[in-house]
Amino acid sequence: MYEQLKNMKTQEQIELITQYLVGLNSINGTLGEVRIVQEIYRILSTFPYFQEHPENLWLQKIQHDPIGRQNVFAFVEGAHNSSQTVLYHSHIDTVAVEDFGPLKEYAFSPNDLETFFCNYDSDPELQVEARSGDWMFGRGSVDMKSGAAVHISNILYFSEHLEELEGNVLLLCNGDEESEHRGMVGALSELNRIQLELGIHFITAINTDFITPLYDNDTKRYIYTGAAGKILPCFHIYGREVHVGDTLSGIDPNFISAKITERIHNRYKLAENIPGEMVLPPTVLKQRDMKELYTVQTAISSHLYFNCFVYEDSVGMILEKFMREAKEACLEAESYLKAQFEEYIQVTGLPTRDLSWKIDVTSYEDYLAYLTSQDIDVRAIIDGILAEKQMGDLRDLCFEIVSALQAADPEKKARVILFFAPPFLPHNYLRAEDNHDTHIQSIISGVLQEVGDATSEIFELKKFFPYLADGSFLSLHEKKDELKPLTNNLPEWGSVYEIPFDTIKNLNIPSINMGVYGKDGHKWTERVYKPYSFSILPDLIRKTTLRMLEQQTSMHIPKIG
Repeated sequence: MYEQLKNMKTQEQIELITQYLVGLNSINGTLGEVRIVQEIYRILSTFPYFQEHPENLWLQKIQHDPIGRQNVFAFVEGAHNSSQTVLYHSHIDTVAVEDFGPLKEYAFSPNDLETFFCNYDSDPELQVEARSGDWMFGRGSVDMKSGAAVHISNILYFSEHLEELEGNVLLLCNGDEESEHRGMVGALSELNRIQLELGIHFITAINTDFITPLYDNDTKRYIYTGAAGKILPCFHIYGREVHVGDTLSGIDPNFISAKITERIHNRYKLAENIPGEMVLPPTVLKQRDMKELYTVQTAISSHLYFNCFVYEDSVGMILEKFMREAKEACLEAESYLKAQFEEYIQVTGLPTRDLSWKIDVTSYEDYLAYLTSQDIDVRAIIDGILAEKQMGDLRDLCFEIVSALQAADPEKKARVILFFAPPFLPHNYLRAEDNHDTHIQSIISGVLQEVGDATSEIFELKKFFPYLADGSFLSLHEKKDELKPLTNNLPEWGSVYEIPFDTIKNLNIPSINMGVYGKDGHKWTERVYKPYSFSILPDLIRKTTLRMLEQQTSMHIPKIG
């Protein structure tokens, strides 16, 4: 591809690369993720620099990946023999294309989609944008193959202008961002290896995940100096099953589940209070009972889990928050169920019955301790589940473990068990009390002012990227003890699921997001705005890279060993 790119302007290069990458189906969980990484490797291998330095371009196989994913790395060494290095990273997988409906066959064809939207009368604003020629459509156009294209173009630029680099630039393109983040998590060991073997020091990382308007007529370009984390609080709910002819004496787990959802779902009082940031409340992602067939028996158990963004709160604080809400929901359920039964007795004149409406609420860690105190062999139960079940959906596997433990419970009382399931994403951000972090923030602010003055773009610097991003895995704020509420309450941490916290701590790379600009990520109308994304953004990233390397190198210049 170099022969096509070499005489093009930057914006033309990025448009060509983006269109080419969008045309490659790389839906998450498919072999397209493997093929597109190999294709990016092939594109980079046509660059003269990597033909002269083939050792600086390589593929890394992700260990134990179910479809054989790989990461591609491209390392450009500046002419000044410095250890200081900026990491560029972007993901190249996309969500699926079912949302395109009858246009599904054109989901990867920007030109065909542009033609369609030029004649799309149902959305006049979208039609105007399509006719302007300033937007590129297609799955992955904004999330985020255009972001990968920006990095690839800048890698080409720096590979041909080594004298400008006071340090080095490393490109990482990885998959699986849209699901379990196996690409970035797998890359951590390779980044650690590179750091040790090459003697380099990562001063910052730049991600190009997409930015978008936050409200109607919003024209600001948001730059983020950190990433929100994510945790998945889960509830296994066991009730008291009855025949529907005796419904008032039962404790329906679906009702408890509904009460918990009512207290938690989109309840903004449960969101963290961080002025000026786009902070979101917990959101229910799955809620269902475990009946497999129709019967007139009420459900025995129900499963429920929530997406919870993590900004500044610790895992312990989140566990406490969800325990409190679950207990309050269960008290409401107890009161309601008891009142309905008493009214039923009063109306029918039947003798009352000795029934308890109490619903116990416990954490997974405490439940294991309780079962052990009852001489239950929890290890044998868990090992039996792991031997029986294949590693499919990790959330379902965690629920299977908790369900099997609950089935062995000798008390069989109504109970809610709170635990965590994968994935977990750490939160990170630039800290005001850290000199290195404040230095990075100062550099970014200066570059934004300079580029804003030159282009009339209005930039706004924010703390947390409002969506999930791979940058979460590049640095870690918590100490080991602060992570115990997570590791002790996620079933089989270390075997079913694990994040290499020690490696992340060792790397400790601040990750900022300077993203391509567009609209409707994860929608069939997804599109990237070319004038900013293909022209202004790459220059912004270059200036930031150079300024970071200049400032860091002037402070200390250890050599690449």
